[in-house]
Amino acid sequence: GTKKKAACPGLGLFYTILSAFLFSVASLFLKKIEDVHSVEVSAFRCVFQMAFVLPGLIYYKTGFLGPKGKRIFLFFRGFLGSTAMVLLYYAYQVMPLADATVITFTSPVFTSLLAWIFLKEKYSLWDLLFTLFAITGVILIARPPFLFGSHVTGIEGSYTNHLKGTIAAITSTLSAASTIVILRKVGKSVHYFLSIWYYAVIGLIGCVIALFVLNEWRLPHCGRDRVFLILIGLLGLGGQIFLTKALQIEKAGPVSIMKTMDVVFAFVLQVLFLNHLPTWWTVGGALCVVASSCGTAIRKWRHSVKKAKQREI
Repeated sequence: GTKKKAACPGLGLFYTILSAFLFSVASLFLKKIEDVHSVEVSAFRCVFQMAFVLPGLIYYKTGFLGPKGKRIFLFFRGFLGSTAMVLLYYAYQVMPLADATVITFTSPVFTSLLAWIFLKEKYSLWDLLFTLFAITGVILIARPPFLFGSHVTGIEGSYTNHLKGTIAAITSTLSAASTIVILRKVGKSVHYFLSIWYYAVIGLIGCVIALFVLNEWRLPHCGRDRVFLILIGLLGLGGQIFLTKALQIEKAGPVSIMKTMDVVFAFVLQVLFLNHLPTWWTVGGALCVVASSCGTAIRKWRHSVKKAKQREI
């Protein structure tokens, strides 16, 4: 591992940028789909996940249920992870791409808060400050009328849809943060393929049930939408693979900081392909959220480096 780092010192960060680009392009294709509900897109994504993970489960002989004491955690990891995906896809469809992407970057801040509540991890005044920065960024993006007046500019469609998308994105972020806390609780006692397997299976079951309840299950009429669905699945899978590889050869702190390229790609793609210029409120909100996310990542990184040095001593 050390020799590989010496040969390609920036490879992990390159993988992170590539992962961010693939996720951003997948989000762009989601915006371009016209006749497919976000829940159905999520169902197709889960099918791709299952197809990828199944050979790995067979190869590593992990089984399909996992250790008895960990199954309840795996269930909630799958349920919360798939819920986060569905809500995020909905947010992408009803609000500007950059706005939804920025809100997802509050996840590290909420992860610290939830880890303090449930795992008794340290939560300092710096963490509180970063949380307030993240909340400020979300408010600037949501622009509630009681603070910004009744005429809100720079949104897609009606303000009602914008507000629904904001709520969906925030709930998605909280679900994703809860998933990370659960994964920390489980630790390395469960193979990561099993974690993805639960995510895909429970997500697919939940999506199918929701589609029948909503009466939204239908194959897209347009050939272009079908191509977009396949590309979303492939790009999402590729993004996950490169992010996993990045975390295997690089520390989590630099990866978390570099992952903010998601926001840059979202702004660029929104301007180039969706002809939607972000407002200064969105830019201000993005700066608040990115500063909060980077600050949280740097603090965690420094804390882990200190711990590693203490162990060496």
